[in-house]
Amino acid sequence: QVQLVESGGGFVQAGGSLRLSCAASGRIVSINAMGWYRQAPGKQREWVATISRDGTPNYVDSVKGRFTISRDNAKNTVYLQMNSLKPEDTAVYYCNANLRSDYSYFRDYWGQGTQVNVSS
Repeated sequence: QVQLVESGGGFVQAGGSLRLSCAASGRIVSINAMGWYRQAPGKQREWVATISRDGTPNYVDSVKGRFTISRDNAKNTVYLQMNSLKPEDTAVYYCNANLRSDYSYFRDYWGQGTQVNVSS
């Protein structure tokens, strides 16, 4: 069974930094894109950033210049370095990976989410 496990969330003051990690484990054959989404209270889940297998990143405009997505293919892990955090970044952050496992062709998997709280 494939699992995505996030870590690194927490409480931080505005202007501070956090680094999220997400490790995929299980009978994984190959991973395509990996990414991060977030959901603030009372809002829909929104896309934050994606990184392709070859390392090409894409970001939502609101985080460009502040967040950096990266991945370690050898560890099946994706990271999100978040700098200059703002109160509006407060949300549950979810990891996503499009991957192929021993028992399934390529499909999306999700982590359980990690809470990020930014105080003003």
